[in-house]
Amino acid sequence: MKAYDKILVLDFGAQYARLIARRVRELGVYSEIAPYDLSLEEIKKYGPKGIILSGGPASVYANNALKIQTPLFELGIPILGICYGMQAMAKELKGSVKHTGISEYGKAELSVDGESELFSELPKAQMVWMSHQDSVDELPEGFKATASTKISKVAAMEDDKRGLVGVQFPPEVVHTEYGKEILKNFLSKTCKVKPNWSMHSFVEEAVTNIKRQIGKEKVICALSGGIDSATAALLVNKVIGSNLRCIFVDHGLLRKDEAKKVTDLFSKHFHLNLKVVNCQDRFLAKLKGIVDPEQKRKIIGNEFISIFEEEAIKIKDVKYLVQGTLYPDVIESGGSNESEVIKTHHNVGGLPENMDLDLVEPLRLLFKDEVRKLALELGMPDEIVYRQPFPGPGLAVRIIGEVTAQR
Repeated sequence: MKAYDKILVLDFGAQYARLIARRVRELGVYSEIAPYDLSLEEIKKYGPKGIILSGGPASVYANNALKIQTPLFELGIPILGICYGMQAMAKELKGSVKHTGISEYGKAELSVDGESELFSELPKAQMVWMSHQDSVDELPEGFKATASTKISKVAAMEDDKRGLVGVQFPPEVVHTEYGKEILKNFLSKTCKVKPNWSMHSFVEEAVTNIKRQIGKEKVICALSGGIDSATAALLVNKVIGSNLRCIFVDHGLLRKDEAKKVTDLFSKHFHLNLKVVNCQDRFLAKLKGIVDPEQKRKIIGNEFISIFEEEAIKIKDVKYLVQGTLYPDVIESGGSNESEVIKTHHNVGGLPENMDLDLVEPLRLLFKDEVRKLALELGMPDEIVYRQPFPGPGLAVRIIGEVTAQR
């Protein structure tokens, strides 16, 4: 992603790590999440304009405490420590963190003390969200305390010369009154990044990457009608046109008129090379006599895979498979940006390894809300973009008891 100024979020186990990355992106700056122990070489290779150290559930003095690599602070890159990230920063830089015996949970009134780049143009008194037991007791050399609460004498700290800052509260949560503005100050004033991340710029770069990866090869896509696969298909279709072959399996378990809406939109309006496989009777036959919802799910999933594989084999010389993998999937799996040969765990539902197709995952760096923005950028109508999600097993698991055509 060389076209953008980038922020790297190092994850110390916080439940809000993803939310931090999303908030940064909402401010127009591209961000990614990486493990807390990402090597310095990889950090340099990534080339971030700033680093955010997330919070975490443990104490910095716990036996299994996650530690910051000291040379991180010698890279000359601005760093914001949040909650555990601030405490770990203070401890690593020879400050002092203590368990005071007084916990601070919930809303707290923050008092901004003196001049502060992080709180620039913000009220001196504001509400923040606190959740901690340990507190910074003594500041590392070069730091000044810039905010406090009744319980925390160091609720925020800054080292202006090195661009190192920390806050004892999560600015990414809505309970922190001016959290978004605090993050914006870190990005614009401390990191001096440009807010040049947008769906329009993403599309431009994605098109270039798809061209580079696919060339003139044939590609298939299992189009479910859901927002992820639909957006991925539209983006790839924008680049390779008729070389993309989409397969829509109508199993008869969709919402009323949904199959017609999907096929009309993508074949007639967007002119996708779309094949509709009508197989309602086949699914009903497999579901005959089945009443357990989980068993229904497995039957539907397996049958979908079988039908998709049968149809894919009919298309000769296919080299790639489009999937709507999103960034949360990548984070959870620890995946990289490299293409992989299909394995049974992929999100189409577990396609056989012998298909031996490389993946095209144009959405793999996007969050769900960003996919919706991208869909709008590509011209998808609001009624499709914002409709209620409807999982693949559809009506089958909403019907109590046996599934029949009438029911």
